[in-house]
Amino acid sequence: MKTTAAILVELGRPLEIAQIDIPPLKPGQALVEVAYSSVCHTQVLECRGYRGEDRYLPHCLGHEGSGIVREVGEGVTRTQPGDRVILSWIKGPGMDVPGSVYRWGERSVNAGAITTFATHSVISENRLTVIPAGISMCDAAFIGCAVATGAGAVFNAAQSRPGQSLAVFGIGGVGLCAVAAAAIAGNVPVIAVDVVPNKLNSAAKAGATHCVNAGAGDPVAEIARICAGGVDFAIEATGRPDVMLQALSSVRNQGGAAVIVGNARYGESVALDPRQLNLGKRLLGTWGGDSRPERDYPRYCSLIASGRLSLEPMLSPAYRLQDINRALDDLEAARVVRPTIDMSLE
Repeated sequence: MKTTAAILVELGRPLEIAQIDIPPLKPGQALVEVAYSSVCHTQVLECRGYRGEDRYLPHCLGHEGSGIVREVGEGVTRTQPGDRVILSWIKGPGMDVPGSVYRWGERSVNAGAITTFATHSVISENRLTVIPAGISMCDAAFIGCAVATGAGAVFNAAQSRPGQSLAVFGIGGVGLCAVAAAAIAGNVPVIAVDVVPNKLNSAAKAGATHCVNAGAGDPVAEIARICAGGVDFAIEATGRPDVMLQALSSVRNQGGAAVIVGNARYGESVALDPRQLNLGKRLLGTWGGDSRPERDYPRYCSLIASGRLSLEPMLSPAYRLQDINRALDDLEAARVVRPTIDMSLE
C-alpha cells in the first residue's frame, strides 16, 4: 500500500510530494488515514534548517492532526480499526514505538513515531487518543499541539487561578489557545501581545481583555500601565530570546512567573539579568504545556464541545496537501495563524 506524503529532502528546500510505500506495522503501531493535519512553527524551523543539523533526511514531517485508524499492529489495546483519533507528538499511555522507514523507489524515507503530512501514516500507539463524540475531525486536529501546549501552559504550567492577571506574548495557534484558556480560567486582565494587528484581533475574539501592539512601543511598559506592578503570569509563545526576556520583565516581583513555550532557533541563547530572579520572579519551562493526553485531552474536548473553547479565531481556509509549501510560507509570513491541511481536498 502507498501513501502520498510531503517529504523533507534537503534543508532550506521545498518539501517534495511523493507516493511512498507503507512498511508493515510493528507491534504497537497503527495505520491511520489522516483527515486533517495542522502546521506548526516547529515544522517551519525544521524545513528551513533552523534546528541545526538533520541526520535523518529524507524524512516525513507533521506532529498534530486527526484521522481514522485503519489497521493496528500486535499488542495495540488503546485503539481499534474505525476509531477517530487525535494525533499528537506528546506521549500518552500505550506502546512507544520510535518510528518507521518508508520506501520511495530505491530510497529510504525516515519517519518518527508520528507524522501527519501524509494521507496515511504509521503512528505509535502512545501518540493516539480516541476522539469523544461531539468533536469534529477539524477541531480535533488542533488538540495534539496547539491546544495541548497553549491551554496546558495556562492550566498546568502556570496553574493560574481566577482573578490573577496573565499576558501572552505571540498570538499564533499556541498563543491563541493560551489566551482562550486564560479567559476560561477567570484571569483578569488577559493581555495579548503581538506585532501583527490581525493576530491581535483574533486574540480579542479568543478572550483577551487588552491587546498590545509590540511594534508600536515597549510592551513591558504598556503591560505595567494596564496592570500596575506587572502581571502574575506571562506565557511566551514566539521562540524569540528577546521576547522571552520581555515576558520575564513583565511579571510582578515576588511571585510572578514567565512560562517559556516558544522554540528558539538552533544556537540562540538568552542573556539573562539575574536581578530579575533576585526580585522573586520565576522562569518556567514546559514540555507541551505539561499536558498528559489521557488526563487533559478529554477536558480540552469538553471545553470545545461546550463552546467555551472556540478554535474559530485561528481557522483559515484549508490547504491541500499539494500546497504544503504555501502553507509553510504563509505561516512563516504571519499571513495565517495556524494552517490546516485537509487531506480530502484534491
